[in-house]
Amino acid sequence: MSVLALEGFRRTWAVNSWFWEFVEQCWFLARVTSLPVLLVSLPLGATVALQVGDLAWQLGASSATGGAVVVGLVREVAPMASALLIAGAGGSAMTSDIGARNIRDELAAMEVMAVNPIHRLVTPRLWAASTVAVLLVPLVIVAGAAGGYFFNVIVQGVTPGAYFDGATSLLVTSDLLVTLLKAWIFGFIAAIMSCHYGMTCQTSPVGVGRAVNRSTVTTFLLVFAVNYVITMIYFLAYPPRTL
Repeated sequence: MSVLALEGFRRTWAVNSWFWEFVEQCWFLARVTSLPVLLVSLPLGATVALQVGDLAWQLGASSATGGAVVVGLVREVAPMASALLIAGAGGSAMTSDIGARNIRDELAAMEVMAVNPIHRLVTPRLWAASTVAVLLVPLVIVAGAAGGYFFNVIVQGVTPGAYFDGATSLLVTSDLLVTLLKAWIFGFIAAIMSCHYGMTCQTSPVGVGRAVNRSTVTTFLLVFAVNYVITMIYFLAYPPRTL
């Protein structure tokens, strides 16, 4: 997998050979993940606001609910949600596509024609998954904040100013930058795992199905592990602010 990733990056500078494949993959990933990420983020933000708001109301700190919801969305939920949808919706399609090419010997045919299948197929998918994962982050934040706003402000009666004031007092610019970096790394992980399992699957329809399952599960495990490492390093370098 490491060799595949390095080889995929090696010809990144030759944009003219993979640009249109990159555009096509970006459009496909955006099409299959945009609506699901909104549908996931809205109830997620609402549920967090409902649970945190109820506890904060009992403690007399209802105005802190908005900060808890938005900070959680920005720091953790947004990159994780985008990565899991990229892996589940887009990554499985990548694995099945490349796996189907593999069992039809299209990859071997490309090598016979002196076309490197990694440069032609893997490189644009790496950049497309990373790019779309970063672009999904604002959707998750906005949708989750809207869901939290509904339950915290409309249902529980907290003022809109108090809802957003807690978030702006806790968030810093580095939080958003690290979130975007996480999303880029997670998208890259999803793409490289999908391409690896697709190119190394057994040459049968059953092998393609098993490759899709393995790539999705392994991506989820790697994303959670890498997220823990990045978050731990970030909190050690920049301790979180308090109200």
